[in-house]
Amino acid sequence: EMVESRSDEILLAAKEENVALLIVGDPFCATTHTDMFLRAVELGIKVQIIHNASIMNAIGSCGLQLYNFGQTVSIPLFQGNWKPDSFYDKIAVNLKDGLHTLCLLDIKVKEPNIEILETRGKFVYDPPRYMTIKEACEQLLYIEEEVRKEGILSRETRCVGVARVGMADQVIVSGTMQQMMEADFGGPLHSMVIAGTVHPLEEDMMQFYAYDKLKEGAAATLAAPAAAEGAEEVAAPAVA
Repeated sequence: EMVESRSDEILLAAKEENVALLIVGDPFCATTHTDMFLRAVELGIKVQIIHNASIMNAIGSCGLQLYNFGQTVSIPLFQGNWKPDSFYDKIAVNLKDGLHTLCLLDIKVKEPNIEILETRGKFVYDPPRYMTIKEACEQLLYIEEEVRKEGILSRETRCVGVARVGMADQVIVSGTMQQMMEADFGGPLHSMVIAGTVHPLEEDMMQFYAYDKLKEGAAATLAAPAAAEGAEEVAAPAVA
């Protein structure tokens, strides 16, 4: 909230002293941080960028090659009658070109309760909410079946769902969109890839992470390898 609405305070302080801005993901994956960088340079503030782990590159762990990805899309949670679908066009372009689509799922943290704000004039924040892969698939299918009806997506569309990438309990599952809605990915953070044309090596990886293995009880193959007994354990941040 402060970065988006009170960034001037951060820049003002940075003119006088060292200021660190810690974010989730890589700094230049968000236009907000690009804008702050440009404004800082214009003000003569020296900026040092320290890059971070991001789902934008960590998604390669699902086995789909990064150079076969097209435009990334963000899928927002539906709210009442607000059911945006503009990202559908980018998915359609990617699929027609045989490219994979990384879907970034909505995260709502420190969101003000609009009803209370309008009626009482007070800022009261709703509990954090993280979109799940199941919710994303339900919304995508609603857009396809009830709104667009262009035949771009279906319950048989191949996808790869990932959760808590980089953690010891990460989960990666490949399958149809219907199977994505049935799989248990556990807690946040979730992301999903809609697969385009799949090459042989990618196909091998998708079979390795296949939903059928999860159903058969081979969930151990879907998690990140645990540290060997007696080995030093190194914590890693979850990036999806």
